[in-house]
Amino acid sequence: MSGEFIKLKKPNNLSKIDTTKLFSAYLSDPKSAFSYFSKTSNEKYLYWDKARFVRPLIGDFSEAESWVLLRQIRRITSIPIKIKAENGQFFSWLRPIYTDELLRKIDMHAGGLFLTEKDAISQSAERQKYLARGIVEESIASSQLEGADTSSRYAKKMIAENIKPRNKSEQMILNNYRVLQKIENEYKDQPLTLGLLQTLQMELTEKTLSEKYIPGNFRRDEDDIVVWYDQKIAHVPPKASFVQRELIRLIEYANSDQPFVHPVIKAIELHFWLGYLHPFPDGNGRLARSIFYWYLTRHGYWAFAYLPISSVIKRSQHDYAYSYIYSEQDDLDFTYFFDYNIRRIVKCIDEFQAYIERKSAENSSLVANLQDVASDLNSRQINTLRYLVKNHSSYTTAQAHSILNGITLRTAYSDLKDLKFRNLVIPKKQGKTIQYHLSAFVIKHLDLKND
Repeated sequence: MSGEFIKLKKPNNLSKIDTTKLFSAYLSDPKSAFSYFSKTSNEKYLYWDKARFVRPLIGDFSEAESWVLLRQIRRITSIPIKIKAENGQFFSWLRPIYTDELLRKIDMHAGGLFLTEKDAISQSAERQKYLARGIVEESIASSQLEGADTSSRYAKKMIAENIKPRNKSEQMILNNYRVLQKIENEYKDQPLTLGLLQTLQMELTEKTLSEKYIPGNFRRDEDDIVVWYDQKIAHVPPKASFVQRELIRLIEYANSDQPFVHPVIKAIELHFWLGYLHPFPDGNGRLARSIFYWYLTRHGYWAFAYLPISSVIKRSQHDYAYSYIYSEQDDLDFTYFFDYNIRRIVKCIDEFQAYIERKSAENSSLVANLQDVASDLNSRQINTLRYLVKNHSSYTTAQAHSILNGITLRTAYSDLKDLKFRNLVIPKKQGKTIQYHLSAFVIKHLDLKND
């Protein structure tokens, strides 16, 4: 193993700071620290690299002194969690003040309230449509986080049209898509076992694993596996013997309901724990995110199948990587990872609600513009028409319509034949495939420019 390690920056001259004196000064005037503590631990959970810019500082303390006192308070008030580091110590966390508020918001939505009453997608077909979208988006983004460089647009086309992957990146995405489908349809009803972890790893790395590794086999010390980020070593996984012992504890924790831990908190813990142990030579990041989905869907949070969390994470990949690094290197403080992930979950929920509202408005506008000819179309047909209007040099197929809406091929053909009957699309045979293009009537009626 060779390479430069990522090491977190620390204040200079820490050994010269008298922590006893700092703590005594704080106890004599605790209110002087309220603003600093709030900005560094409640508004966001910050490490020194960002906390040193926070103002006001604590009383007359310097930047370094304020930070040292903050860490001391964090250490005193934090509680251990189940995750053990290789040195024998346990990770701990300081439950942020906003935790209950965000968990309440997630609980209100993840059971499906915002997917049924307000947005009128309570019917099975409607749920299938959003489920299909969520799984496609998640499979693409989760794979891209691990280095897949296929564009999202082509990846969606590959999945929808059942196109054979051309390279490793596309195979990663297809593997992830299939695993998420199996979690929703099969694995969520199974307890976690070593066998299930091995099966998931095999399926996630199918046709992408280096020939020197055996699919489903756990990592060995001689494999010399490390986690890289930004061309530097971000994490050296624990020894294989430690990993094997801790996987048993992880599985017991995942399958136990006592003592009660909020499912969202527990799912984030499992995500981090698998990432830390890094039990396989490859596929660990995708596996950790898959177990996050497995746990939540297994515990009634079915709406998470609609939420492509990795899409939100991908837009802040640096922060995601450093949430791991901060947690491991700053006194085993799991709060960094929790803070990052729970905020991304809520952001994903907000974006999904906005997506539904935006698509609903676009659908209404399209139907209004086409007047009587489209007034009684189902939502699947309207969505397909909207896509073709936006991309009217493109096309759809029965298979794509089937996959993207979670319906049978027979229903997909019925939808498209009805659109043809109304002169909204025209079929064109390309080899053995029938492609459905936007009709000249719609292009002229909506005054669309030819590409």
